[in-house]
Amino acid sequence: MTPEDHNKALGICHLAYGGLSALMMLVMLFFFSAVMFAIPGDDAPVGIFMLVMTFILFLSFIITLPSFIAGYAILKHKSWAKPASIVAAVLEAMSFPLGTAIAVYSFWFMFSDAGRAMYDKTYTSPQRPYALGDTPPPPSASEWNARTSQGREREYVPPAQPPDWRS
Repeated sequence: MTPEDHNKALGICHLAYGGLSALMMLVMLFFFSAVMFAIPGDDAPVGIFMLVMTFILFLSFIITLPSFIAGYAILKHKSWAKPASIVAAVLEAMSFPLGTAIAVYSFWFMFSDAGRAMYDKTYTSPQRPYALGDTPPPPSASEWNARTSQGREREYVPPAQPPDWRS
């Protein structure tokens, strides 16, 4: 895959995780509301229930929002996409296994040479002396002599035999 393909896949993963989290928030809201209204009589602590539900929804919203922001920034190639992706990945890592997988993928891509080249303007990728598949240049005479002389100094010594435990 090219770096552009990884970038697109990562943006889609962040958006998909955010959408799945939002869907789970709605399901949780529906479930708690159904349970609340199923309690007969006026004995139900409506105020406490609403306070707890509001806190849970707010916390879920705070954890889900960076995923949407990072997905948007990555797909639109914004300059702030890398920090947004890292923040989202840290929050997503708490959700095992899907969030953890997306977090690992985010860290792998954003800290790789391709991610740095795409989002860090000051980054210069390391230059390779030859392309993949090309044969490397032959070593110079001094390198060759140094390598062969080092090899001659050490002779093969067979490993010591373990003691015979049967006798």
